[in-house]
Amino acid sequence: MAPRSADAWARVLAALRASPAAFVARAGAEALAAELLSELRSERLSEPTKVSLLVVILEFPTQLWPDPAAAEAAASTLLDTLGLLPPRPAGLRRPLLLAITSVLAACGALGPASAATSRLLPMLLQAATGRATGLEQRALQATASECLRELESCRPGLLAGQLGLLRALQDTLSTQSHCLLLVLALRNALRALAWAGPRAPDGLHRLLAARPEGPQHGERQAWDWSLKAPGAQWAGPWDWTLAGEDVWDWAGPSGQEVPWPEQGPGPLDLTPPEARELRATVSQLLDTSYLLTPPAQAQMLQQLSQVLRAVRGQPPALLKPQLVRLLGTARVSLLHTVLALKDAFGEALFTAQDEALLLRRLVGAAQHPALPPPARLFYLHCLLHFPENWPLGAVGEEAAPVLLTASLATGLLPSLLQEPPDLLARLHLLCLLCGEELGSDGSRDCHGTEDRALSYLQSLLASLRQGAAQPGGPQSSATLCFRASYLATRCLASHPGALAQLTDGLAALYRARPCLAPHFVDLLEQAGAELAEPLGKALQQVVVEGAGGAQALQWHLQILTKVAGGQPLGPTLGFLWAALGKGGDWAREQALLRACRALLRGTGLGGAAPRDLANLLQELARSLDDPDGRDRARLYYSLFTHLSGPKLGSALGPTRSTPMLCSSLVEENVGFASALTVQEARAPLQLRRAPQRPREPRVVLGLTVEASEILYSLELRFRVLGPHYEALEAVRVPCLRPGAAPKLLLLPLEPRRPYPALLDISVLYATPSGLTCYTQLPSFPIAFADLFLPLLPCAFQELWASCLPGGVESCMWGPWQGQALETLVTKHWEPFIVSATPPTSYQVAIFLPPSSHLLLQLEATGEEGVRVALRTDDWAILPLAGQYLRGLGAVA
Repeated sequence: MAPRSADAWARVLAALRASPAAFVARAGAEALAAELLSELRSERLSEPTKVSLLVVILEFPTQLWPDPAAAEAAASTLLDTLGLLPPRPAGLRRPLLLAITSVLAACGALGPASAATSRLLPMLLQAATGRATGLEQRALQATASECLRELESCRPGLLAGQLGLLRALQDTLSTQSHCLLLVLALRNALRALAWAGPRAPDGLHRLLAARPEGPQHGERQAWDWSLKAPGAQWAGPWDWTLAGEDVWDWAGPSGQEVPWPEQGPGPLDLTPPEARELRATVSQLLDTSYLLTPPAQAQMLQQLSQVLRAVRGQPPALLKPQLVRLLGTARVSLLHTVLALKDAFGEALFTAQDEALLLRRLVGAAQHPALPPPARLFYLHCLLHFPENWPLGAVGEEAAPVLLTASLATGLLPSLLQEPPDLLARLHLLCLLCGEELGSDGSRDCHGTEDRALSYLQSLLASLRQGAAQPGGPQSSATLCFRASYLATRCLASHPGALAQLTDGLAALYRARPCLAPHFVDLLEQAGAELAEPLGKALQQVVVEGAGGAQALQWHLQILTKVAGGQPLGPTLGFLWAALGKGGDWAREQALLRACRALLRGTGLGGAAPRDLANLLQELARSLDDPDGRDRARLYYSLFTHLSGPKLGSALGPTRSTPMLCSSLVEENVGFASALTVQEARAPLQLRRAPQRPREPRVVLGLTVEASEILYSLELRFRVLGPHYEALEAVRVPCLRPGAAPKLLLLPLEPRRPYPALLDISVLYATPSGLTCYTQLPSFPIAFADLFLPLLPCAFQELWASCLPGGVESCMWGPWQGQALETLVTKHWEPFIVSATPPTSYQVAIFLPPSSHLLLQLEATGEEGVRVALRTDDWAILPLAGQYLRGLGAVA
């Protein structure tokens, strides 16, 4: 094979990353790996190209060398390549060290019998512990330390014999990489000594006090392969959890569980000299933690806490100065570590004042308007899972923090204008607070602020149900409503009085929109018996009333199939008789049969119910149009009249499906058969969004399509997910060639409602070899802003006044000032501006097909930002408009 150029390698690596398994299977792992190793020594390729080859080795070592012996040989070849580098600074030295470490660790070749390991470990230790004067040497030193950390993580206890050397380096180097390497080696050495028991070969004092000069000081002392759990054949990573019991999990090189003793080792007992050495080492590390980056500090504190918990009699008071410093931190990673320390040590480290201060900080940060939404969600998550000094209730029971009262959490009340994740997290916290205020009978235990919180929760749930009940409303509103209902059900499950209003509201929601039956089925499956029983009864009552007419019959049958077994049979059978008289297509007949099957599997058949159900099954066997349906009805009738209740439920219960056997009667030529079959493959093409053209009279979504291979006769099929858009026609492209100008596709959208959606895209195309292929491309989002169209010349004030009282008005605040506001308006709303007084005042009018309007008035308020007033004649788009404006604020 001719050597590849840099551009050819770029295409090969792109194809490999697109589908690693398929590419390796097509090209051959052995051939590809050999070519990569050979090209690393080639003089033709530039250094950046070789670095890209090493990055691929880092990403896919197990695909290239699935066998440990092959990985051992590859690591030896990479070590030889490293030895050929000139002594001058080279950019390949660090990627080569990383690649060798990755190959040995990921492919199972790391071990005392590995020649490559024996060559790599002294090299890494020498590079990590040597004097670094220049920038290149310091970077190489940090990389070597990272490689040692990786090997120590894969083989805990490997660096136990080097603890003295690593500790001595703290006095001279004290870099971040050395600190993290020392604390990891110390933690693993303590655990390994605990496994070794009282007759450990080296005590902790000897390990910490020893000062070997380097890896040549003695191979057995430098690399200890014996410190592992009894009965383990391979020393894999340990699970160092901070919370809960002291349990150490084990995983082999390929993820399989390796047998461990039934009970892990207890805390390690240290002698007084060993305890003094340990405290001195921990104090030394804590003193240098100020110089580390926040993520490195968080990792070090977490591992030091594990060190203190691994030995007996070591109080966590050593961490108190760090805790005093970190209680005021604004770094998310450090705050997460503080909560982990609180979970690990509780009141042994945190006083009641510390807990109250931490709780107030979380409450304040969770409602800070300047923080990005992910950060606020993190703080809300911390409040929902706050580790307390004195937890109430059973272990694992969900509850709000004891010191978090309803008055303190007033600023965390959910609102309909918030993003769904933020709204759900706040609603979850509010439900937990309200659940503590209710007695077992649903009565209020307290009044005042707590009373108002419960009333606010009920009104918010009612508003969500009202939004979900609107005909033609977006699917996201219904999903949000049911997720909120599930949270309320889980938090108020022990209070039947509080669930009664929720049950009535959900029943009213189903009466208004029976098409939400799949959501109700999911809620009945996920909710406990406290809600499933009353809600099932209420839904059955709505079904037998025939709400929604014939159009809702399929949804009613779906609900009956779920609740039929536990509800009275008389009304259900009457409804099924009425549904049978209406006739229907095959789908309705199948739904009737499923409902009858659910009745047969239920219990409590008595009185006239068996006779009526048998008559219904006989009628189905006579009147159904589908022969298979009639056969099923006869089978149900036979089983019902000949089997007892328990046997009938077992016979009609779910069974394990048996896979169909593939026919082997005909063996045709594989190439001929594949040529006549549409192959499912990954299309070598990419779709991107084209610049929007707001001056056009209709909504047009522009897409550009490019291909990395030659494709013929492409047919792109588009389908908008959801009921809010008209169907789109397929687009045909005769040919696509790599390197050619992107093909522009203009998709005219006809919204029934102005809601964002996802565009499902599938492609059918032919390859130069004559194969016809089919692929499913990633869904493409249709944003809310894609639907904006300019209005015809109009009087803005008249249109603004006409939106009320029938329309909706809202106010928001935007963090834009001066030139930033003018730039934002020019970039996003220039085609929609009706009048403007730059740079302080703008009036924007947007038309959203088919018949909605969105009006904006922007008024700058000096240094405070911009006041944005919104009016619309379609209330359902108000949350979408708020989300769109908040997105612009986040970008700004």
